[in-house]
Amino acid sequence: MNNGLLDKIEKSIKKLSPAEVKVANYILANPELTQTLTIYDLSENSGVSQATVTRFCRTIGVDNFRIFRLTLAKEINSPSDINDLNKINKDDSPYQLFQKVTLSNETALSSLNQTMSKKEFEKAVEIIKNSYRIAFFGVGGSAPIAHDAQNKFEKIGYSTTRTTDFHTMISSISNFTSKDAVVLFSTSGKTKDVLELASFAKELGIPIIALTSFITSPLTKVADIKLCFPNIEGDQRVGSTTSRILQLNILDALYLSIFHRISKKNIENYQRGRDRIFKYRR
Repeated sequence: MNNGLLDKIEKSIKKLSPAEVKVANYILANPELTQTLTIYDLSENSGVSQATVTRFCRTIGVDNFRIFRLTLAKEINSPSDINDLNKINKDDSPYQLFQKVTLSNETALSSLNQTMSKKEFEKAVEIIKNSYRIAFFGVGGSAPIAHDAQNKFEKIGYSTTRTTDFHTMISSISNFTSKDAVVLFSTSGKTKDVLELASFAKELGIPIIALTSFITSPLTKVADIKLCFPNIEGDQRVGSTTSRILQLNILDALYLSIFHRISKKNIENYQRGRDRIFKYRR
């Protein structure tokens, strides 16, 4: 079976401790069974402690066993690999691909509850709600998400900035304070420009909210708030598809949560703008 997580385990064998190798060998020999096990079961079956299982997960870049098991189950059971360049079936008709894309997105969205922290999400809502200014930044496939975020929050009265130009964004947030916020979009959490911006924001004491995959990354280490989604897109992919849907879902939830908390005056202004748009529709 050629799954991303299992491949990663095989490639990580040499850097694992002897006890962690026992966990790896058991998982590689029993991937289907492992997805159904508790951390206690896996530790018993592989002859190690539960702490070793936790260390194993972190060594291969996963925060905890719950997330590891979820990722393994999705890779084994779902069609989420349709975005993999090496796994696209050339015989699929356009409508079959439509069905697969739809099912892939549904599967990803259904697993979002497993990776999203209620506490982190609610903290993000409070930080954004109380911010004077908000900077949104993402590059590549994440750039359109940042653009959409700016459009949404400007409509309800927030002062926002958004650009794909790293130097311009650095200049913009240099005037920010702890009463503002920087919202960063990066699936991998390793994009150089995003990390540099996060580092600069950290120096200035600006709250950093990251929308990223749950795999441990440099961005999750520096961000104050981590809004995490499942990482089910490989590096060899056609493009950002499922990850974009997940980021948009989180963004929409943030927007709706804050819309219900803004002042009556802001809502009236928003409606005034909507009314004028309807008036001039052709």
